[in-house]
Amino acid sequence: MKVYIFNKKVAIRLTAVLLLVVVSIMFTEVIKEDGIRSVFAPTKELPIYCVDTPDKKIAISFDAAWGTDFTYDILDTLDKYNVKTTFFLVDFWVKKHPDVVKEIDRRGHEIGNHSTNHPYMSKLDEIQIIKELKTTEDSIKEITGKRTTLFRPPFGDYNDRLIRVCRDNGYYVIQWDVDSLDWKEYGVQPVVDRVTRNVKNGSIVLFHNNAKYVSEFLPIILEKLQAEGYEIVPISELIYKDNFYMDNTGKQIKK
Repeated sequence: MKVYIFNKKVAIRLTAVLLLVVVSIMFTEVIKEDGIRSVFAPTKELPIYCVDTPDKKIAISFDAAWGTDFTYDILDTLDKYNVKTTFFLVDFWVKKHPDVVKEIDRRGHEIGNHSTNHPYMSKLDEIQIIKELKTTEDSIKEITGKRTTLFRPPFGDYNDRLIRVCRDNGYYVIQWDVDSLDWKEYGVQPVVDRVTRNVKNGSIVLFHNNAKYVSEFLPIILEKLQAEGYEIVPISELIYKDNFYMDNTGKQIKK
């Protein structure tokens, strides 16, 4: 019978090799499709949550997918306060309400792309993402004559692949840094407080066109923000189109 005696150095080397093998197996299991890039990339791809600017300038936006009961009230209120904004539209909403789409555009508001079927975009492959973008883009262009260049992913759901595909197809991916939570129907004052207490220079605010109390809280919010000196503009007038970088919070910063 042979007896093998390992010294301390050999034991340490064997342990290191075993650890390396285990780690390699783990990476093999978890890295799929974009995984290698996402693990080893120096930075994660991010949408635009807000903009770094010294100006008291913000953007408010409305996502439209589930109804249109209050949309004309919203448009009238925006006219009253001389505010132009951005509406993100889903394709099935566009097809159901082409006259409303036309009216949004006629009143000088910006229209963004909010997908075709309101899916979780991170679950789609590249071909599916492009289809979601292009179908809605074509529907909106047919009505307004204008191509969409802003995309807001449904549910705020994204991954590196989505950001890259959108960029390759001429889109800026837009999130928000102030969520009104208007869809939770807490009432008027909670929405007013949440928005007016959290906005700052360069903020992007999220509203929904069919929120229950929007006709009541929107004029209060606009009046307060304008009284505080904020200029409210469409998102495309707030963001930088080139020569910028993103910090790790999704803030767009001019180079």
